[in-house]
Amino acid sequence: MHAFLLVHPILISFNMSYILPHNHNIRSSQQVLSKTSDESETIQHRDKRVQEVYSITNLGGNSTRSILNDPTLQSTWAHRAWMVSGCTTLLICFAKSALGVVDSHRWVGPLIACCIGYVLSDLASGIYHWGIDNYGSAKTLVFGNQIDAFQHHHKHPWIITKSQFAKNHRILAGGVTFIVLPINLLCKDPTILAFIGAFSGCIMFSQQFHTWAHGTKNKLPKIVLALQDVGILVSRSQHVAHHRLPYNNNYCLVSGLWNNFLDGYKVFELLERIFFFIFGAQPRSWSGLDLEWTEEIETQSLCDSQY
Repeated sequence: MHAFLLVHPILISFNMSYILPHNHNIRSSQQVLSKTSDESETIQHRDKRVQEVYSITNLGGNSTRSILNDPTLQSTWAHRAWMVSGCTTLLICFAKSALGVVDSHRWVGPLIACCIGYVLSDLASGIYHWGIDNYGSAKTLVFGNQIDAFQHHHKHPWIITKSQFAKNHRILAGGVTFIVLPINLLCKDPTILAFIGAFSGCIMFSQQFHTWAHGTKNKLPKIVLALQDVGILVSRSQHVAHHRLPYNNNYCLVSGLWNNFLDGYKVFELLERIFFFIFGAQPRSWSGLDLEWTEEIETQSLCDSQY
């Protein structure tokens, strides 16, 4: 590895600092994005950089290109079945809500519920992302596969754009099926169904929003770029901060709406201190940069150096 990143640890100014060992530095969750005056021009060169990455050959004859050709990035029929199941569940939820609106002639409540569901889904995505980034391992029950996948994602962040759609969404689609389908069968309130549909829909497709946040500007649909620019979807420039030192900020993956609040008020760092005090569990972010994340840091910097 020939490229290095310089990091200046910043001590967090909490009154609870006695909880941590005295020689332990915690990096601030405030990450200031450096933007150039001509961001669009730098984005146009990103594709060329990514192509350079794909041609890199490591010792032993293994190349990044071989990773991208990995058959595990392909969708299987089982993955597609889960996607069909998740989408069908969402359609049933919205259909029942719409029928309830038609019968009751009350549409304001369900509309507000959809907006609330969208806003809270971003918060939920951030909390979940923070949890699997910092705690547990591949052996953790239930969440082990996703924890392992997100650790691998930090090592090879560009691969998410090469993984096929159903492969990326199968786990969340399965979760929506198991959780929302029973609600569809039991609930008849159009407002509640509207909230559940919007919330679970944004969560299920958050992986797609995440994928777009790693995309290059000249390859993304114009509507996606417009939604990112106005903050409806998490932007590329915002999410790239999460893939830079100290890797402890900008966790939200739907719109990124909550990132400024959560990072500005150091909510996750406070939770980490509480968890450490109660359970003795130290998050990965405290150790600086996990070795599994630094191994491909040069490749990563080429791929997402400018958004």
